[in-house]
Amino acid sequence: MIKDQMRDRLATLHPTRLEVIDESHQHRGHAGAPEGGESHFRIRMASAQFAGLSLIARHRLVHRTLGDIVPRIHALALELAES
Repeated sequence: MIKDQMRDRLATLHPTRLEVIDESHQHRGHAGAPEGGESHFRIRMASAQFAGLSLIARHRLVHRTLGDIVPRIHALALELAES
């Protein structure tokens, strides 16, 4: 499952809080929402790795960490905080 892959990769950033939420069910029938889900995700995460980083830099770090997962999904909402 994509959700589990995301959680595993994000664990490398040593989060103090990590929620990976599959919101695909909220987008059924919308463009970019394939049958079977796993297309829309929200990540709520806190990590000391975010210390001193701008919001854009935090997003870039998460995208780099997720790597090839990002192109396989339609939408990714990020809520990132320093811990």
